[in-house]
Amino acid sequence: MIKVEDWAEIRRLHRAEGMPIKAIARHLGIARNTVRRALAAEEPPKYQRPSKKSIVDAVEPQIRQLLRQWPDMPATVIAERISWQRSITVLKDRIRQIRPEYRPVDPASRTSYQPGELAQCDLWFPPARIPVGPGRGMSLPVLVLVCGYSRWLLARMLPSRAAGDLFAGMWALLSLLGATPKTLVWDNEGAIGAWKGGRPQLTRDAEAFRGTLGARILQCRPADPEAKGLVERANGYLETSFLPGRAFTGPHDFNTQLEGWLQRANQRHHRRLDCRPADRIGADRAAMVALPPVPPTVGWRSATRLARDHYVRVASNDYSVHPSAIGRLVEVVADLEHVTVTCAGQVMARHERCWDAHQTLTDPAHARAAAALRSARLQAVATPIDTEVEQRQLSDYDALLGIETVA
Repeated sequence: MIKVEDWAEIRRLHRAEGMPIKAIARHLGIARNTVRRALAAEEPPKYQRPSKKSIVDAVEPQIRQLLRQWPDMPATVIAERISWQRSITVLKDRIRQIRPEYRPVDPASRTSYQPGELAQCDLWFPPARIPVGPGRGMSLPVLVLVCGYSRWLLARMLPSRAAGDLFAGMWALLSLLGATPKTLVWDNEGAIGAWKGGRPQLTRDAEAFRGTLGARILQCRPADPEAKGLVERANGYLETSFLPGRAFTGPHDFNTQLEGWLQRANQRHHRRLDCRPADRIGADRAAMVALPPVPPTVGWRSATRLARDHYVRVASNDYSVHPSAIGRLVEVVADLEHVTVTCAGQVMARHERCWDAHQTLTDPAHARAAAALRSARLQAVATPIDTEVEQRQLSDYDALLGIETVA
């Protein structure tokens, strides 16, 4: 077999120089038949080792018979069924080669999105312990939102995956986006809804939220991760590109670093789009639904009569309230940043939101007020009452009870 460079030179001499076959053979020192074969060949010569028979050839009919009935049968089980005693590696290679012939074809379709059409949402749990207290770290969820048309990426860490925090986080991201996609795609997150009886059912909070936005929430079918592949890939992108090499002092530091990173990430060139998300977000946002004039009701909201210990509970944490509101009806409102307690329109407490769990947060002013009220009450109880009381004779009681006395 001649080399590729000889094959190329033979064709050049014959086509470009017009040299006859006999002259080419004499010039290169090769046989004339070799020159003829090189001129007849349209592809360069390449060495192909002659195929040898494999030890699996004899049992391939049995393998195919098993795969025809059970396409997903493991190679180790096939080896047991056919009494295979040789190398398992060559058997696995052959099974891997012929198995696709018996599996049903499941092609993945490529989806294209129109401007403003939808955004995919998901919760990403970064494999990192975020400091939330002295010596304490927690794995906290990150709400991720990806616009379908522009691939614009938004994300924010939340205190929990409960409905109060989830919808507050969604409203914060949509406010940052400046518009609402016509459809928000979710999986079966507990605060969003679930499939029951073969039909998707949204929670009351999800229905109220989408009704205020004027948008649709589309629940993916169970075990169908491809339905929200955009946000799944975004989760992987965050885990491999944002997280490595970073340290965080707390949730707020995490969100600050994440916000700065997202500004650069949305400027990157997207291979699938052949442009940057920043180049498309304008058209995407223009086709979305405008934000409602009245914000949706999100966060934690409750009304309760303040007990004597003057604390209210929000997401497993207790927050102190001014004791002057004891026994009165108070309204508790908590968002991602603060916990506020009001009574008859007057603010009775305002705390920063605690991201830890099972903690008690006390305002020193509330503690001093409670101590002063307690001291005043004890002093009032201990003070003797200076009132003259009439004293009666014992004989008066005897006469009242009809008892005769003996002189």
